[in-house]
Amino acid sequence: MAERSFKKEVQQLRIGAGEEFRGEGILAVTKGLLQSGVGYVGGYQGSPISHLMDVLADAQDILEELGVHFETSASEATAAATLAASVNYPIRGAVTWKSTVGTNVASDALANLASGGVTGGALVIVGEDYGEGSSIMQERTHAFAMKSQLWLLDPRPNLDSMVNFVEHGFQLSEASNTPVILQLRIRGCHVHGRFIAKDNQRPKFTLAEALANPKRDLSRIVLPPAAYVHEHEKIKQRWPAAVKFIKDNKLNEHFDGDVKDLGIILQGGLYNGVIRALQLLGLADNFGNSRIPLYVMNVTYPMIDDEVTEFCKDKKAVLLFEEGQPNYIEQGMNMVLRHAGIDTILSGKDVLQLAGEYTTAVMRDGLQKFLAAQRPELLPVIDVEPTPAPAAAANGNGAMEVAEVTRPKPVVKEQPISFQRMSKDMAEIVPLRPAGFCTGCPERPIFAALSLTQEKLGEHHIACDIGCHLFSILPPFNLGSTTMGYGLGTASTAAFNVKSSKRSISMMGDGGFWHNGLSSGIGNAVFNKYDGVIILIDNYYSAATGGQDILSSRAENPNRATNNPIIEAVKGVGVKWVKVIERTYDVARVRDTLEEALTTEVTGPKVLILQSECMLNKQRRVKPQFNKAVKEGKRMVKERFGVDSDVCTGDHACIRLSGCPSLTIKDSGDPLKEDPVAYIDNSCVGCGNCGEVSHAAVLCPSFYRADIVHNPTQWDLFKAKVRQRVIGFLQARRNQRLTQYSL
Repeated sequence: MAERSFKKEVQQLRIGAGEEFRGEGILAVTKGLLQSGVGYVGGYQGSPISHLMDVLADAQDILEELGVHFETSASEATAAATLAASVNYPIRGAVTWKSTVGTNVASDALANLASGGVTGGALVIVGEDYGEGSSIMQERTHAFAMKSQLWLLDPRPNLDSMVNFVEHGFQLSEASNTPVILQLRIRGCHVHGRFIAKDNQRPKFTLAEALANPKRDLSRIVLPPAAYVHEHEKIKQRWPAAVKFIKDNKLNEHFDGDVKDLGIILQGGLYNGVIRALQLLGLADNFGNSRIPLYVMNVTYPMIDDEVTEFCKDKKAVLLFEEGQPNYIEQGMNMVLRHAGIDTILSGKDVLQLAGEYTTAVMRDGLQKFLAAQRPELLPVIDVEPTPAPAAAANGNGAMEVAEVTRPKPVVKEQPISFQRMSKDMAEIVPLRPAGFCTGCPERPIFAALSLTQEKLGEHHIACDIGCHLFSILPPFNLGSTTMGYGLGTASTAAFNVKSSKRSISMMGDGGFWHNGLSSGIGNAVFNKYDGVIILIDNYYSAATGGQDILSSRAENPNRATNNPIIEAVKGVGVKWVKVIERTYDVARVRDTLEEALTTEVTGPKVLILQSECMLNKQRRVKPQFNKAVKEGKRMVKERFGVDSDVCTGDHACIRLSGCPSLTIKDSGDPLKEDPVAYIDNSCVGCGNCGEVSHAAVLCPSFYRADIVHNPTQWDLFKAKVRQRVIGFLQARRNQRLTQYSL
């Protein structure tokens, strides 16, 4: 079950030549793949590219009609290795994954692929998860392109340009026998727009034809001496072929302007932001026409030296917008200009921030500094009244001195309140709220249990992993010391496999487990007789990437083999001590089992598999079924939890041990209780975690469960009347006693 369904939107993929396509960037890229005659597609989900995998999964019937093979890869390395089908055969293939973390995993396969080269077009679509909204370390895909000599496309973020560059990417790959990376920033992935479609194309050469006619070329296999030849091929043959294709097809764009002595060079993906920055300074109109000439690098690697020198040769100064560090393009461009004897001033990181995302505000400020140094008269100005002359003052000699009065220089018009200032003001009003688990998340009770375990046994070294469970490092749990990568939680405790009074604890999710944790974590632990505790969180999906099915998912997926238990894989690599808890909300049992794992005399890895379905996916699945049943008149019961205000002491230990968003506070309504009491709001999903935590931690018994019955039967109505009368009698008696006491 993916984060969202594209079943309705994917029908647009069927439209033909001349029809207008409207939709999101991800969907448009998929249409571009089909229009280009792609033969196979693979990949691994991850923001901001997850939706591309979801779109392809929902378009399975359309892909099958066209003879396109699609599969969800086990990892990015698997996806990259899939492109081997294009090495010897003229088949177009595309794979996708999340930015540098995905490329890190795929780099071994990519390096081999780039060395031997390809015959069919090979396209890697990378979701550049950089800057605002990013969930990873801040690095650039550009480095991988340079390292392995892969051509890097960074198209302008509009649907027409992105779709065209899907086709250009395949053509460039085939013209230069080199894999090509198509980089899509998060805003490009989700931009909405329109373009005129073309007909979908069946693959000109299919995978079935390749299997029926196998081909072998020893010179394409990365072994000496062929590997030594490949390095020279890249520079002497593939690079010139790529440059020729880029120039002949004008993949980089030049937009002229009337300010001839200045210029702006930019990565294609930054185009929308640069235009907006120019508009804010009055240097571009509402249609995007810039007064300053623009050289848009839709291909950021390789750099086309001739185009750079031609653009810069008659200009006084040029400003380069290059997002991120290191500034590879600026360094290379400086070398090109100096070797060509061109003395045009090249500004970049000297006026723009050195690192971080280039938002419109950042680019506006950098452009403002550049213009102030080169052509200040182009900046918008406002009149400033002269400073009033100060009163004359006597100097030490008795003479009168008057301070010099000058008319201040024109200044740039003040912009609206900055985001930074707004954030600061808001922070003074609204307290910081760290990211956390969803309401009812089955991982929340695991970390409540772990906190209780440490209260008894003391603090332990805890290694985290990538996934939802990484929120455990934040309040209220504050657990975990490191995170080294997806599925590498257990591997990151390898050095702590020493005798000590305390065992180390590591964790990983089911997504990370199948990604590479089984071999790098569990297998390594068995082989090296690791004596620590490993927590495997099985929430039935690759939840953090959008809820996609994986090997151990419980869903019956017609296109995938699911329901493969994690415990079988764990035992299969040799783990002897392994226990499964099928309901993570049983906080006391999870706590007791953790204590046993940390104190047992059994040596070797201790694996605890904790299972409960991701609540977000469960609600997506259950709510429509529940609502449908209610509408059909069926008796349905919804569990809700609450807090008895009379019993609650206002200590709030339950909140500190749970952190559930639905568990909040309200005024007690009792003048004798100054502190607010705990309260469960209407976002409660009835998981019962709050009560379980209170019971396990021996807190006050203020939590209760209420069953809300829809379409009650006559028996339900009768029981409700009896209960109301009994409760009413007891309340009246209590109020009478309270009245007596007050007298």
